[in-house]
This record gives sequence, C-alpha cells and structure tokens, in this order.
Amino acid sequence: MVRTCIEPKQGRKRSKILPVIALLILSIAGCNQSPTEQQAASQEQPSVKKTKIVTTFLPIYWFTKAVAGDVAEVEILVPPGTEVHEYQAKPENVRAIATANILVKNGLGLEEFLEETVKNAQNPKLTEIDTSKGIKPVKEISPIVKTSKEEKDHDHDHEHAGGNPHIWLDPVMAKQQVINIRDGLIAADPQNKATYEANSAAYIQQLDQLNSQFQQTLQKYPNCTFITFHDAYPYLAQRYNLKQVAVVEIPEDQLSPTDVQNAVNAVKKYQVKALLTEPGTDNKLLNSLSQDLKLNVQTLDSLENGEPDPQHYFQAMKANLQTLEAACK
Repeated sequence: MVRTCIEPKQGRKRSKILPVIALLILSIAGCNQSPTEQQAASQEQPSVKKTKIVTTFLPIYWFTKAVAGDVAEVEILVPPGTEVHEYQAKPENVRAIATANILVKNGLGLEEFLEETVKNAQNPKLTEIDTSKGIKPVKEISPIVKTSKEEKDHDHDHEHAGGNPHIWLDPVMAKQQVINIRDGLIAADPQNKATYEANSAAYIQQLDQLNSQFQQTLQKYPNCTFITFHDAYPYLAQRYNLKQVAVVEIPEDQLSPTDVQNAVNAVKKYQVKALLTEPGTDNKLLNSLSQDLKLNVQTLDSLENGEPDPQHYFQAMKANLQTLEAACK
C-alpha cells in the first residue's frame, strides 16, 4: 500500500490544505458512484409500515393513542360529539376496518353498529381488542323517570345486555382499559412492545393520580345524591361513594306544565342535592327545576366530545371533579 504525504513548507498552510483535499476526495467518490449504487444506498433504510389501528369513539381513541404514540396510525370511527349509542356505520367505516390491523372497542354492548360493520369489512387478519375485558359491569340501571306521559320507550334508556357501558368515566376502570389496550397491542405488534409498555406506564401513572384527587376531594361528601339526565355515571358514583338515584328524561318537544311538575316530584322524591346535566342539553326544563327546588344545575361531561389529544381526558375529568364538589357542598 502506497501512502502519499503532502509536506507543506509551513505548518499553518498544512491545516488549510488537508480539509480541502478531504472534501475533493469525498466529492470525487460521490461523482464516481453509479446510479445503481446511489439507488441501493437510498434503499438501505426502508420506511417501516406502521400498524393501522381503528378505534370506535373518543375515549377509546384517547387511551389507544396514548399507548401507541407515534409507532402506529390510530383512527376513530365515530366522530366526536356523535351519539355512539345510536351511531349508524358509514361506508368509510367499513373501508377503514377492511384495511386495519387492529380494532379497539369499549365493549359491553356500547358499539351496536360494530358487528355488522366488521362482517361487511371482510378482514380475516383483523385483531379485536375489547377494553372491558376483566371489568365487572353494573347490570342494573338507575330508575328512569319519564316526565311526559306521552313519552314511550326512548333510545336514551341505553339498556345493554352486557351491563352499563360507561366504564371510561371511572379512572380505575379506565386504567384497566389502558392495560387491556397495551396487552392487545403487544400481542398483535410485538416489535413495538417497549414503546407500548413505556407509554402505557406514563398514562397509568396519571390515571392513578387522578383517582387519588377524586378520592381526596369527594370523601368529604359521602352519599351525595344526584339525579342525572343520562345514565352514564353509576361507576363514577360507586367508586367515590356518591349516589346516582334516577335518570330524568326530558321531552324533545315543547314542555308542558305537567312535564315540569313530574320532574319536580321526582327530584323531591329522591331528596337530591344536585341536578347534573351534560354539555349541549336543552336547559329549559332544568332552569324550571332549579328555580322551583332552589337547586343549582351543574354540567357533568360524559367525555364523548372534545379534543383529540389524549391529555384532554384528564382536563375533562378534573372539570367533572370540580362540578361534583360544587354540587355536593
């Protein structure tokens, strides 16, 4: 091997000449590289195709996105703010499931549209994750108080064979849902196991902190009794020693004096401390009730609408905690 040395006359010039020579050598090497070699070099690091996950509605999207992070593509089937109980599948839902690797659902009969949609998607490689696995559901629902005699069976009764499905509103059960998602993703996509474990651990830590905040705040108000207008909170009430005693159904058309009086009677019957409504509910009846009974109407969020950021779960739940504390004082 022949070594070529360039001996400059002065040491200072040598430091300038060597970098120039190095750049020239690199440039020549690059220019001499054939198109085939350049193409091969560009293909040395192929882009990895991400696992495609579809989720049913917003809380399940939050939990799944928190666990998956950036290593998988996470989509949502039911647009935020849409009533998941009554959702009718769209053609784009079928297409999304047909091309997905994993489907994550709440379970407990909430997503009634799913069975037929999955069938139509004809995706034999699809892995389904039921986040309610291992969770003991509440079978009975709170008594339904119909304020209008003309009102018959209403869709918002939400009687599910699997039990009340609103488990995401209890931070402890939400933690189990995250664990089920983590384990399901690891089984279906083991190469990203470390990411799924780290991401889920961080989110679970936040859920533990949230549960502690609820316990510390609400233990001062044992057996605080409330009436709601959506049977979504039995798990939350049970966890923190509150009582959801009834669900009052509000007629969707014009209210009559009889409707208002029936609702007033129901509230008096159960001796409640609070009336809890949801964002977007028509407040005409609620305002009448609050005036007649001298009770404040508070807004409790069932978390079926909101921002796509998984951290929105904690923002909304902390707002719910403030609502419950104010209602139970």
